[in-house]
Amino acid sequence: MRLNADNFQKENLEAWQAYLSSLEKSLAQLEADIEEAASMTEICTDEWCQATEHVIDRLGDALFSISEPRWAPESVSRRLKELKRRLHDLYAAYSAAPKAE
Repeated sequence: MRLNADNFQKENLEAWQAYLSSLEKSLAQLEADIEEAASMTEICTDEWCQATEHVIDRLGDALFSISEPRWAPESVSRRLKELKRRLHDLYAAYSAAPKAE
């Protein structure tokens, strides 16, 4: 049985895009949680902050460890760069959120 390179690339790209979509959904949920916490000081307890930092770190690890396929279209590369920028902005928003004392 011969591996068809076009099918391999197509299936690999689809899986890669599904992974990016999953990361994007996680990032959007985290953005919403941080926006909500920014308006409610009592939410940002030590436990919440530690959990949030952990999620941000895990998303960062996932996004920055991705090795883009060289045959991926430019739109995929732009999408990954946008997700990395959003994560950076998210961390800035998290850092600016008031913390409970």
